[in-house]
Amino acid sequence: MKPAALIALALALAPAAALAAPVTYVPSPVGPTGVAPPFSRAVMAGDTLYLSGTTDGGAKLGGTAADAAKRVMDNLKGEVEAGGLTMNDLVWVQIFAADLGDYAAFNEVYRTYFTGPMPTRAFIGAGHLLGDAHFEVMGVAVRKSK
Repeated sequence: MKPAALIALALALAPAAALAAPVTYVPSPVGPTGVAPPFSRAVMAGDTLYLSGTTDGGAKLGGTAADAAKRVMDNLKGEVEAGGLTMNDLVWVQIFAADLGDYAAFNEVYRTYFTGPMPTRAFIGAGHLLGDAHFEVMGVAVRKSK
């Protein structure tokens, strides 16, 4: 079989392999309205942890963009660790920012959460975020082989 065909076959089978792995759902907590949101905070499928978007808590917590970056990264770290992984297990991160002008402030804080190679990522200008948050972050982490 040609290498291109093998790659295509592997890519086609990857989602099926992930679905065959044991799956654990981490439900979102009930919010101040008394109703849980319609999603799970995280889903562990085999050795892969899929993390829902988490925010910095929004305008009600105030502070600078750097303060908001620390809060959102602490939230992400908590979710990763709840899944039994570390920040260095993150392989993909997506950051939504209310203001692209906060890029440098976010990066200064973001770098402090990793000791190994950095995950791939995107930094996206999103305009208004839920709760007037500065940032929302989501990602994927993979348990490293032992």
